Amino acid sequence: MMNITRSLSTCFLALLFALLTQTGWAGQTASPEGSAVARDGQHDFDFSIGSWKTHVRRLLKPLSGSTEWVEGTGTVSTRKVWNGRADLEELTMETPAGRLEGLALRLYNPKTHQWRLYWVNAKKGVLTSLPSFGAFKEGRGEFYDQETLNGKNILVRELFSDITPSSYHFDQAFSQDLGKTWEPNLIVDLTRTSAEPTAPSLSEDRNHDFDFNYGHWKAHVSRLDGQLVGSTKWVEYDGVSDVTPLWNGRANLIEVQVEGPAGRLEGLGLRLYDPENHQWNLNWASSRDGIIGVPPTVGGFKDGGGEFLDQELLDGRDILVRNTYSNITKDGAVFEQAFSPDGGKTWEKNWMITFSREK
Repeated sequence: MMNITRSLSTCFLALLFALLTQTGWAGQTASPEGSAVARDGQHDFDFSIGSWKTHVRRLLKPLSGSTEWVEGTGTVSTRKVWNGRADLEELTMETPAGRLEGLALRLYNPKTHQWRLYWVNAKKGVLTSLPSFGAFKEGRGEFYDQETLNGKNILVRELFSDITPSSYHFDQAFSQDLGKTWEPNLIVDLTRTSAEPTAPSLSEDRNHDFDFNYGHWKAHVSRLDGQLVGSTKWVEYDGVSDVTPLWNGRANLIEVQVEGPAGRLEGLGLRLYDPENHQWNLNWASSRDGIIGVPPTVGGFKDGGGEFLDQELLDGRDILVRNTYSNITKDGAVFEQAFSPDGGKTWEKNWMITFSREK
């Protein structure tokens, strides 16, 4: 069943964003004829690509009347992914209150000309269910989302400002009065250390489940043309896939680009390891809208194969979704997706990727 509360909250946030930015068309400019022309913001975050050192100030108890701040330092490394339609940020932060490691995936929606900013904390290995969304205007980026703090709904604002080739400023603020007032709680000043992002690396104390998939692959895709409708028509595609380790191997990014008689398909997957539950969360986005599907498929590996499940809606009805990895060798693997309308009694396969390592 659709989460009506979440849907209404998203609509409310979209309206609030328009009011807060004083425009009903975020990220648009006027043409000489006076009509609204959407600005292509795909390169808005190009300034952030590279490696940075940070000076951090964090309010310990937001929205409590506290004025106790802690200061610290950290690092940020940001790279372009998905042919520039997204970027990935890995960060560390050290303060007297402890160490924080995080990952941000920023996806651009070419239809709405907005960005969605997803956040992951290394302790949880779970993507935020509601990303912040927004756009840049006159060199300043504003992004909003709704969250819960101490049982109360609040608005969250993230600002990127004072952008130069060698530095920029970030701050996060909370509001408990629908955006009338804002209390900053995280202030970060970044100074560039390199034009290049930090090279991916692997640590030994990590989960090794997806090690087989790292690297550059040939990818053959078979897609069922219609799901759970009795279709037997399959559509074939060929292309490439790249899998890159993140967070020293605690996460990884998969990019797929294939073409066939039916057109071109591009996808981006963020696979995150949850160390508390010893499970992987697989998140997927399509190039059509730059939106990550919710919820993720969740599961793990056993006896040389991987199995992951979630519940989704298909044409208004609830189904189970199963992803599997099998036939795993150092030079190949097979990924399959299947749907079940009857609680897992029967499964219809609708998507298959055969990976062959490029030599």
